[in-house]
Amino acid sequence: MRYEDIKLNQTYEVKRKITAHMVETFAEITGDKNPVHLDEEFASKTIFKKRIAHGILSVGLISAVLGMEFPGPGTIYMKQDSKFLKPIYLDEEITIKITVKEKIEEKSRLVLTTQIIKEDGKLAVDGEALVLFKGE
Repeated sequence: MRYEDIKLNQTYEVKRKITAHMVETFAEITGDKNPVHLDEEFASKTIFKKRIAHGILSVGLISAVLGMEFPGPGTIYMKQDSKFLKPIYLDEEITIKITVKEKIEEKSRLVLTTQIIKEDGKLAVDGEALVLFKGE
């Protein structure tokens, strides 16, 4: 994709399933072994009632979409603001939604709305990213 091909309000959506393997691997890589993510018995006694994915794991999935799918290769993250609104549970299918909010032509930058929507349609993560995109 080329920068010129990107349009204001253009939206890209993709579905992903959060798995126990993803959560456990993320915990191992980062060292964030909070039992709310890894221990079903512990998690059952929390407000969530069962294991949840790390919030930053979900933002990592946004990063993967930006770098590999939309806008795609050539995307450089410059900033990400995220609000974690609802938990994402293991085995839940989420929708990652990216919307072009602004184009900063002279610097080849994009301001993107970055959202993760739960299976029930509720917003789990709401955010905004600033990226540099040179594209092809």
